[in-house]
Amino acid sequence: MRILGIDPGLQRTGFGVVDIDGPRVSYVASGTISTAEAARGNLPARLKLIFEGVTEVRRRYEPQAASVEIVFVNVNPQSTLLLGQARGAALAALVAGDLPVAEYTAVQMKKAIAGHGLANKAQVQEMVMRLLQLPGLPGKDAADALGLAIVHAHAARHLAALGSAGDLSPRSQGQYRRGRAV
Repeated sequence: MRILGIDPGLQRTGFGVVDIDGPRVSYVASGTISTAEAARGNLPARLKLIFEGVTEVRRRYEPQAASVEIVFVNVNPQSTLLLGQARGAALAALVAGDLPVAEYTAVQMKKAIAGHGLANKAQVQEMVMRLLQLPGLPGKDAADALGLAIVHAHAARHLAALGSAGDLSPRSQGQYRRGRAV
């Protein structure tokens, strides 16, 4: 299975592609989609570049699933809104290709990759390099995107194992009504 990770950003959107084969995760590609060629004040042009860039990555590497970072409110609400629009452009490009999309927070990704949710960019870069046995450090945005892809690779494997474990219908599991099991 091939997974595409996306770290959305209005100036640079990171992408990372990994293949999973059982417990093994291997590197395919990574990079950034830059919107520097569009004027800083031209938001629609920047969103178009993100959409087209993610579409091109999706077409070139043909992933079966994608994972995207969830954006939370930052100190600056205007920055959060702009980042949310960049994320929306990336999501639209993914779902336009009928890809299932999983979403993870930065804290979830950092905890899974570096061991704690407050890891800095350098720690994520180092761990991604080690996990994928890369010859050098990936860029910051690409490392975050690869981290998201790795997290989803492991989560997808565990979810598939749970799904094949048996029937999880209400008859085989406890139901709760008004706080009591029935």
